[in-house]
Amino acid sequence: MKLNFINADDAVSKIKNGNRVFIQGSAATPQHLVKALMKKAGVLQNIELVSITTLGKNLFDVPDFGKTFFMNSLFVSDNVRSIVNSDPGEYVPVFLSEIHLLFERNVLPLDIALIHVSPPDVHGYCSLGTSVDITRSAVKNAKWVIAQVNEKMPRTHGDGVIHVDQINAFVKTNDDLPEISYSEKVNSDSLLIGKNCAQIIEDGSCLQLGIGAIPDAVLQSLGNHKNLGIHTEMFSDGVISLVEKGVINNSMKKNHPGELVTGFVAGTRKLYDFVHDNPVVRFLDIAYVNDPHHIRQNSKTVAINSAIEIDLTGQVCADSIGMYQFSGVGGQMDFMRGAALSEGGKPIIAMNSISKNGDSKIVPFLKQGAGVVTTRAHVHYVVTEFGVAFLFGKNLKQRAEALIEISHPNHRDWLEAEKIKRFGK
Repeated sequence: MKLNFINADDAVSKIKNGNRVFIQGSAATPQHLVKALMKKAGVLQNIELVSITTLGKNLFDVPDFGKTFFMNSLFVSDNVRSIVNSDPGEYVPVFLSEIHLLFERNVLPLDIALIHVSPPDVHGYCSLGTSVDITRSAVKNAKWVIAQVNEKMPRTHGDGVIHVDQINAFVKTNDDLPEISYSEKVNSDSLLIGKNCAQIIEDGSCLQLGIGAIPDAVLQSLGNHKNLGIHTEMFSDGVISLVEKGVINNSMKKNHPGELVTGFVAGTRKLYDFVHDNPVVRFLDIAYVNDPHHIRQNSKTVAINSAIEIDLTGQVCADSIGMYQFSGVGGQMDFMRGAALSEGGKPIIAMNSISKNGDSKIVPFLKQGAGVVTTRAHVHYVVTEFGVAFLFGKNLKQRAEALIEISHPNHRDWLEAEKIKRFGK
């Protein structure tokens, strides 16, 4: 189907003072359109940008950004972190599963949506490709949709199908998708964490994995498992080898048996080629993927998420370093709760025992201003390189004792002293 393409500058000229603009995220970040929009810095006024994770180094680092734009972030990625923690930015705490409600209920009504799609097929249908997540809802609710059309965007199966009639302007690009290799970040400690997680993952489990080195380390440790499934908000390259070996075959899933279910992917070109026209991979609206009702339908659901710090009672901070907003709530609670409700399910917080600076990530009290993403009542398993702590059903003192056992040896005496101050011997 032939499209009427215009250049990016003309496309973003539709954006007017006071508009709220949605930007598709992750590997589908429409960088060509965003760069054109950034040229408006200092020209337009009061443009609010909303998005989850976006990829593209220095994408928003333009002079006069704050004179035109306000970044109202729904999840804080590296390229907007400094903005969100300064005057022209803020963060909206919200579960990933509920972001669509902000658009649908006009809490954050959208004027413009900037998206990134594959070329249309003969029937006029494009694909949202690597990121269906909240984008499907944004497209439905935005008043004007501008699409970056890219031959290199894979066509994916599921909810990401969008007809050209739903798009108001088309801009042609042939850009490579941004790539991330999480396996390169795997080190000896994360491998130990991965092995400790693998020991409590049973054959036939259905996995949700977050972002980073630890989820990849977990996957590297599952080579001898059988009949695993995937129902996750996102996955990366680490899944591919287990699918090829037949370890992940989704045969035991009750919900979408035989299919990998996800909201988005981010990784290398190998991953993007893997999901292209692959009927085994189902990209669905994140409101469905992250709904605990759907998550719990698969038995033995294992949710693996990380933390910035955890206190001795089990409260998890995963989105901020004190008052400094580092990431976001995301889908952690969606899956922690869904896994807990699943028959035989296991919600896991997996993290290094210490930070890069050597500070303990298991602490007596969370830092002032830290956000509690996962409450102590929701935490069942905590895994570090030093072992597994099972907290479900334990009282506060017992939790402290279990967490100290898996803390870094350099900090155990301090933590023990703090435990005695609070709970006695």
